[in-house]
Amino acid sequence: MVITKTPFRMSFFGGGTDFAPFYKEHGGSVISSTFDKYCYVSVRHLPPYFDYTNEIVYSKTERVNDVSQIEHPAVRNAMQFLDMHNLHLSYDADLPARTGLGTSSSFAVGMMSAFYALKGKYRSKKQLAQDAIYLERVLCKEEGGEQDQIAASYGGLNRIDFSSDGFTVRPVVISPERKKALDSNLLLFFTGFSRFSFEVQKEQIIALKSKEKQLEELLSLVDDAEEILVDRTKDLYDFGRLLDHTWKLKRGINQSVSNDSIDALYSRAMKAGSLGGKLLGAGGGGFLLMYVDDNHKESVRKELSDLLEVPFHFEEGGTRILYYATEDDPLKRNNC
Repeated sequence: MVITKTPFRMSFFGGGTDFAPFYKEHGGSVISSTFDKYCYVSVRHLPPYFDYTNEIVYSKTERVNDVSQIEHPAVRNAMQFLDMHNLHLSYDADLPARTGLGTSSSFAVGMMSAFYALKGKYRSKKQLAQDAIYLERVLCKEEGGEQDQIAASYGGLNRIDFSSDGFTVRPVVISPERKKALDSNLLLFFTGFSRFSFEVQKEQIIALKSKEKQLEELLSLVDDAEEILVDRTKDLYDFGRLLDHTWKLKRGINQSVSNDSIDALYSRAMKAGSLGGKLLGAGGGGFLLMYVDDNHKESVRKELSDLLEVPFHFEEGGTRILYYATEDDPLKRNNC
């Protein structure tokens, strides 16, 4: 049996520039961090005592005799890609899916890690990220960027740069005190809305050509954001103000990232004293992240008291294997 633990991520700057059609021509960069909310994937070989050979448990339970019958596209394609059979796989998470935290990509990374471990194979963090990107973007043919899989695999507060040659991951090096202040000034609220990100991503793909100048500005803001973080002479509150500028810019690129309800929540948070913020993920709903100084936290919390606040802290570990015990495929053993 193998059990993996993979963090969710929050993206701050550069979202949209991690789409292959854009970064292969212009380059791309994002700043993001993982935080202490996770998904858990457990995989083991299924004993040959049931009238089905594969059992997949997530928001529903699938019991099938052939991998091709599995409805969950990521599980089906991953099992076919790695020639996996006779499995029980279960998924659990600290937060709901389709809410802008890269949950599907965290699941893909954790699942691929578990599958390789069950086969007795080691994969580096970079290889796991590449495998998850290939699974979601090529095998499952889902539209979207490529930052989520990388963030989930590596963990931590990072700058991820994209080019036609691939990607590089560089930790954003700041003092523990400054990072603690950044962590403390971010408030996360669940809006209650959810949406499949690929629905928004399709419109993002269409906007890539017509909104190149705006995307290039988003790209340039990554440098500004990193400078605010690493330069101790810079006012850290400017990070929040830059989030506000980025949010407005991104809404101009793709109107589907928001809606009237989200706009109203954001406006209320700003009037209560937030310096800036954004909706996490592709948009359309999910989690609202606001940057708030110490003097206005309670007023923002009061203004958004109709939403569920999610306390969190940054994490550093990325995906990891919690439990590993070797075992034989029972079907192969019986055929020996």
